[in-house]
Amino acid sequence: MPIEDPSAPTAQPLRPQTLIGLAICATGLLALCAQIWGALQNQPSARSALLGGSVAALATALGTLPVLLAQRPSERVQDTLFGFGAGVMLAASAFSLVIPGLDAARSAGLFGGSNWAAGGIVGAAILMGSLALLAMEHFLPHEHFIKGREGSDAKQLRRTWLFVFAIVLHNLPEGLAIGVGYAGNEGLRANALAIGIAIQDVPEGFVVAAALLAAGYRRGFAIALGMVSGLVEPLGAVAGAAIIGHSALLLPWGLGFAAGAMLFVISHEIIPESHRKGHEAFATAGLMTGFVLMMVLDTALA
Repeated sequence: MPIEDPSAPTAQPLRPQTLIGLAICATGLLALCAQIWGALQNQPSARSALLGGSVAALATALGTLPVLLAQRPSERVQDTLFGFGAGVMLAASAFSLVIPGLDAARSAGLFGGSNWAAGGIVGAAILMGSLALLAMEHFLPHEHFIKGREGSDAKQLRRTWLFVFAIVLHNLPEGLAIGVGYAGNEGLRANALAIGIAIQDVPEGFVVAAALLAAGYRRGFAIALGMVSGLVEPLGAVAGAAIIGHSALLLPWGLGFAAGAMLFVISHEIIPESHRKGHEAFATAGLMTGFVLMMVLDTALA
């Protein structure tokens, strides 16, 4: 398959009218950001979610930097790192989302507050989260680094945008999980969730940038796109915290939904990608290591 040249056309001088328009847009954007930040001052959970998501985005950016000096990592190393990320996300789903969701459902007394009712609510929310990601994957055109192009009208878009959409599908559940975690957990457990996701974002950023480099993109472009991919997480974190913060009754549904979205990404994306090239043992070892690390982190900080 031919690879499009991702380099931009030669830059042309900007006219004064264009500069004035850009200045107006920048001023408006800064004013909007200031208003959003001011609104978050009255929502401690959303503000904490923004900070947690920003840490995760920074971790993704830091993970891309070794690509400046290193060559493409071996397929075995990539699969091990994929497995590690899956393990962290799996433990985070269980200990920081599903279990607190069950506790929240029982505390809220929904449908009688019994264990059966709590399990049914969180279970339904998990399925809703996975179905939402399945629908997004079906309708949103994207390209996997190994499996290739998927989604509606994938052949009509530039390859760069297909990679961007694929990364968004992967990172959005992580951001939602951070936001819902801050809205529904005490500070230490929410911090453990954010730290765990940030830890797995470091090797994830490295793998994304290295995969883009291997796909034929220039080193600087691959690193820049890998860094930008992490910005989805603070946006998703703020959205998750803001929505769940409006009503305590939404909390178990939100925790389960975020867990379902993450479980979908683990099962449908990360594990298959890490097992396609014959390094299942290394990928599994990475998954076990990541799971134990996140479990210990959640237990120590909860």
